[in-house]
Amino acid sequence: MPKSKSKKAKAKKTSNPKKAPIPPGFHTVTPYLTINGAAAAIDWYKKAFGARELARDAIPDGKIMNARIRIGDSIVMLSDTFPGGGPQSPDLLGNSPVTLHIYTSNIEKIWQQAVDAGAKVTMPLDNQFWGERYGQLTDPYGHHWSVSQQVNMSKKEKDEKQKQAMAMFAQNEHPGRTEEAQVVQN
Repeated sequence: MPKSKSKKAKAKKTSNPKKAPIPPGFHTVTPYLTINGAAAAIDWYKKAFGARELARDAIPDGKIMNARIRIGDSIVMLSDTFPGGGPQSPDLLGNSPVTLHIYTSNIEKIWQQAVDAGAKVTMPLDNQFWGERYGQLTDPYGHHWSVSQQVNMSKKEKDEKQKQAMAMFAQNEHPGRTEEAQVVQN
């Protein structure tokens, strides 16, 4: 009786090479934004945050089914809103409960780029008691962003900043928030 090939050998011959479970460049968690005007948003993210477009799949009318951009070392996925689709954009919902956070080595540059591109400042850039220069913005599509960079601060400066922040929290206010943002929150 001739020898038959083992099941393992047959499987190797008929199956495709094993793909990595996570595509190259992705991290464990990847934000996926739904945007009313995704193509324009991609251009805005390029100006504001130095994003690089990685992929774009559009339907015949130009709406984006799926796109990927890279900001720093992170990938952000996005698409347009679609009638009957589950996810909706913040402008249609009236707000977003999510903030995307960017760490950078040049906070002043990325902050200014975003502001110059039309981001709305919701918390001015300032040194915070946890040892970072930090601020919050809202993009023209309703998504919230925070940007920060670790900075050297004296213990005295950190303690004073923390004391001020805790006093504001005690009054149901958020430290550093613009007056307009305080009104929207309340």
